[in-house]
Amino acid sequence: MTDSRAEQPSTRRRIDCEDCQAGPDSGDIRTISIGRDRTVTEIWHTDQCPTYTVERILMEAGVAKVKEQDSRAKDAFPAAHQRLHDAAAAVLADNAAAPFVAALLELVQAQANDTGRFVALDRDPRPELPAAGPHLSGPATPG
Repeated sequence: MTDSRAEQPSTRRRIDCEDCQAGPDSGDIRTISIGRDRTVTEIWHTDQCPTYTVERILMEAGVAKVKEQDSRAKDAFPAAHQRLHDAAAAVLADNAAAPFVAALLELVQAQANDTGRFVALDRDPRPELPAAGPHLSGPATPG
């Protein structure tokens, strides 16, 4: 299968850093980014450029955040996997959802078998529960 976007030409643009005015001929540092619109942006910096320093700090913080998310997700995965198996066991074989449950179990098992390729969500996928209200506080008392 071919990615239809792979055939689209990308646009390249070069932006001059306003802080350091570095360029390709000066042997400085080049940063390249690819935008959602597939535009390739090239910016040159000196090693002491404040803009480049901020970019490095943000990139390192992003890497640390992703590693932390991956670690949390990998720690939480076994319990979530067990909850899925418990819930799937409650689905009767003649239930219309049974084939979908089986496919989901197969997919999650494949992920469990190869957690090195684990893709963590950037937030907890469980819905937030509403604050306990009168309907959750216990049995209703006759009034």
